[in-house]
Amino acid sequence: MTSENMPPGGSGRACDIAKAATAELDARGRIVSWTRAAERLLGYRAEEVLDHPATRLLALPGDEARVAAVARWCRTEDGWGGSVAARHRDGRELQLAVQVSPVLDGADRERWSVLALEEWRLPGGGVNQLMLEPFLAHAPVGMAVLDTDLRYVWVNGVLERLIPLELRLGRTVGQVLPRLEAEAFEERMRRVLATGTPVMDYEFRSPTYADPTQERAYSASFFGLADPRGGRIGIWYMVIDVTERWRAQERLALLNDASVRIGSTLDVTRTAQELADVAVPALADFVAVDLLDCVLHGEEPNPGPVDSLPTMRRSGQQSVNEGCPEAGLAVGEAVRRSPSSPIARCLLTGEPLVEPELDFVNSAWVTGDPARAAVIRRFGFRSVMVAPVRARGVTLGAATFFRTRRLGPFVPDDVRLAEELVARAAVCVDNARRFTRERTAARVMQQNLLPHELSGGSALEVASWYFPADAPSGVGGDWFDVIPLSGARVALVVGDVVGHGINAAATMGRLRTAVRTLANLDLPPDELLARLDDLVIGLVKTQGGEPAADTENANVAATFMGATCLYAVYDPVSRRCAMARAGHLPPAIVGPDGAVDLPDLPAGPPLGLGTLPFESWELELAEGSLIALFTNGLIETCDRDIGVGMARLSTALATSGPALAEIGGTVVEALLTGPPSDDAALLLARTRALGGHQVASWDLATDPAEVGRARSLAGRQLSTWGLEELQFTTELIVSELVTNAIRHGTGPITLRLIRQDALICEVFDAGSTAPHLRHARTTDEGGRGLFIIAQLAGRWGTRYTPTGKVIWTEQNMPSGD
Repeated sequence: MTSENMPPGGSGRACDIAKAATAELDARGRIVSWTRAAERLLGYRAEEVLDHPATRLLALPGDEARVAAVARWCRTEDGWGGSVAARHRDGRELQLAVQVSPVLDGADRERWSVLALEEWRLPGGGVNQLMLEPFLAHAPVGMAVLDTDLRYVWVNGVLERLIPLELRLGRTVGQVLPRLEAEAFEERMRRVLATGTPVMDYEFRSPTYADPTQERAYSASFFGLADPRGGRIGIWYMVIDVTERWRAQERLALLNDASVRIGSTLDVTRTAQELADVAVPALADFVAVDLLDCVLHGEEPNPGPVDSLPTMRRSGQQSVNEGCPEAGLAVGEAVRRSPSSPIARCLLTGEPLVEPELDFVNSAWVTGDPARAAVIRRFGFRSVMVAPVRARGVTLGAATFFRTRRLGPFVPDDVRLAEELVARAAVCVDNARRFTRERTAARVMQQNLLPHELSGGSALEVASWYFPADAPSGVGGDWFDVIPLSGARVALVVGDVVGHGINAAATMGRLRTAVRTLANLDLPPDELLARLDDLVIGLVKTQGGEPAADTENANVAATFMGATCLYAVYDPVSRRCAMARAGHLPPAIVGPDGAVDLPDLPAGPPLGLGTLPFESWELELAEGSLIALFTNGLIETCDRDIGVGMARLSTALATSGPALAEIGGTVVEALLTGPPSDDAALLLARTRALGGHQVASWDLATDPAEVGRARSLAGRQLSTWGLEELQFTTELIVSELVTNAIRHGTGPITLRLIRQDALICEVFDAGSTAPHLRHARTTDEGGRGLFIIAQLAGRWGTRYTPTGKVIWTEQNMPSGD
């Protein structure tokens, strides 16, 4: 139909209401009026249907009963509309949209007007409440129909309960829905009108109209309406409440997030804070995590629920309000709770506790503390939930969750979610607690195994620095020591054990003990490392000679294998320093003039390999020289290679002041710019020399007459030093040592006295036979010399030199000296 032949007032649409068929029924349901449109629709002439029941026109068996029900409905509800299947005169079946309305004829006779039209010819673009309402009005999902101008034509009861009908019909989407929701709807509806392709399962969240503070989730699907000729005549959409599905997805996402974020470190406090961070704002508006004080120190709590309120500390907290103003406590502060509080009841029962609605009047734990009650009212807390932090049968603390109206009261699903979150966090907290305990034990062991006080005697001025690793694996096995030797000499030693933790600390202690034991034998550096290497090889193997197979022994063996060590011996009399290394970094030596030397010390293999021999290296040091021994943790990091570290070390040593404390501080500041990833040790030693006023030496012949001369020489020297109190015992010791050298050794023989912290007496000879202590019988004429020496001297012993041996004694100085 064109604009020229369009009827007045016509809509211009293909289906016009003027084509609808009309009939009239009396109270018995007989046809009393029939129009030409009805004749064209069903093919019956008026004389064929007048005064006949209308039910004869129905197509489906059983519709007579439906007509009776419709008649009863019409009388009570003032009309009816719906879809009816009718039979054409030629046998065809037609689906009609029918509207039945009462007719007032002025004589109080019951008459009914029936308006019918094939459904596809319905006016209004094919969108008509007449057809849709009986089927969709009471559907369990929200449905709406809009015309091509996106104006609401029809909505069902579900959507009507959300927004009243009078606020929808005839209005556009933008006039009815919130702005963001309307824009999203319009964009998708216009896409459907343009393409004809449905838009499925568009999810959105919207506040409820009953309570705007509560949010629900919906899924909307949009479909196009078309007439039989394919023309776009409107849009219908369906909305389903998917809040439960959305909440389940949110809970799953929260648990996945928690599995990633909680337990990122082996730190108890950090893990508690991560639990609070994850739960806010998804689960609660404010979360506080309080842990037992013993847990924070790595100690083992008693199993099961607590039997009394223990000391607890705030370990983590988070809020939707910046700065957690509702907390009242800072992290680390002690938590005090009354026995009636939810956290106390939760700890005593070991079960979660929920108060969906806080009672501000009758709740003892709220009213008992005015400050707490003021905070609860100020921030609008309306619901509280407390879950115990428990893992492996041990109660570690409790997590408290508060909600305001933003999220509503806690429900059973929230309790289960909180339990799952807290359970995951509890395992991480317990792992962190166990790690803290192990790391603390390792550090305590390491501190006890490392030397507490270092003394270089008269030979060296020493100072040390030690920095445990800041790695999750805990302390390592770096170590150092200063060992006094015979003849006023001092041994400097530094080493590094592979790995971290208790095994590394224990291995370090065993190696340090072994080195001290071997040092007492007065072995040269290369021989000492060789014997230490043999000891390590023996420790990492079983009696059968094969490597340890079980995991624990294998871990211990791994800490021994590859351990490094540097051993140096300094003699203040000769000012010579002999050293050897087993895979360790060489020392740095700074001369009195400030020049830094990195000696090319022969590199032996790490301990436990047993491949190459160790070599000693010896040099003479000027008095006041500085020896720096260190481990690789000081100079080598993940972002700095060893060459850069050695250069920085040399610069720091060359530019430091004279005091060892100042030198060490400069070195540490230059090399340790942050927490070390590996243990770092630094040992500094400044050399001293013993001059003629402290050392006296005489060469003696192998004649027994020299014994008397030796006594006289020693006596005069002690008088010079003012040590007359030691003259008798010293002359006796000198007499016995020189006599033994003459009888059992070979020349030349040298007597040397050294005065320092102790009086040292040494007799050198070229023999290789070591004397040994004997217990002579009463009838023996000899054999009592060393026994007498052992009674008179504080210490005595034998050491070997490249040309022979030395028998030495030490006597304590008089108390007034």
